[in-house]
Amino acid sequence: MAITNFIPTVWSETLAKALDKQYIAVRNCNRQFEGDIKNVGDRVKINSIGNVTVFDYKKNTDMTAPQTLDDSSITLVIDRAKAFNFQVDDVDKTQANVNLLKAAMGEAANAIADEADSYIYSLYTEIAKDETIAKKDITYNDVVDLLISAREKLLSNNVNSNTETVLEVSPAIAAVILKSKILQSTDNEDSISNGYLGSFVGFDIYVSNNIKKDESGNYKCYARTRRAIAYADQVNFVEAYRPEKRFADAVKGLHLYGAKIIYPKELLLLDLSVSAS
Repeated sequence: MAITNFIPTVWSETLAKALDKQYIAVRNCNRQFEGDIKNVGDRVKINSIGNVTVFDYKKNTDMTAPQTLDDSSITLVIDRAKAFNFQVDDVDKTQANVNLLKAAMGEAANAIADEADSYIYSLYTEIAKDETIAKKDITYNDVVDLLISAREKLLSNNVNSNTETVLEVSPAIAAVILKSKILQSTDNEDSISNGYLGSFVGFDIYVSNNIKKDESGNYKCYARTRRAIAYADQVNFVEAYRPEKRFADAVKGLHLYGAKIIYPKELLLLDLSVSAS
């Protein structure tokens, strides 16, 4: 691809689509609040409404005055900015049999998605102790009880049984789950995606290498609804240029994003360690 044929808008959209394919944590977030994000520090206002009260209806009887619903708002701050800047030497372009710039953009998407997913899993420090299930030295014999307990906890937090829920685990925990041989597969192409393992007791289960691990060796896995964490991002300023002191094509870009827990009762921390035996 010649630098003169580089169309920033097209490549920004291409990068955004590539990111969507690579995301795991982000894909399981609420992204409906994304708007016109231009700079670090931009704010996204998230409005929510209170519960509606249901009452007994009596025929030929006036109803009471309509309920005034409580409303509230949460501000999601775009406080993360990651950039890339790479070049492909003209000699390398001549000798290569593949489009190196396009391949490099794919690598950039992988790296950016990795950073965003890692950030979302770092939010485990904000999860309340009451929303934590801790289990040490789990084996495949413990998996069924663990997942049923997580499901029960979400239901007791008023998560509707028909609400989509996901479980995100580290590779080590995924190995234990796979050994339990409980997972149900699906033929739904929309469900088969990057990191997807299968389902059990209402959880779609994903594995991610970005799940955090503390100094004690405990993995900080998530069980959540897809609206528990809000995420917003924007691919900004994808630019192609010729470095002044090089015979090369170069591309630089900026990814702005932020995430926030907005339904804390719909996010559980599974604090797990794996048995050495």
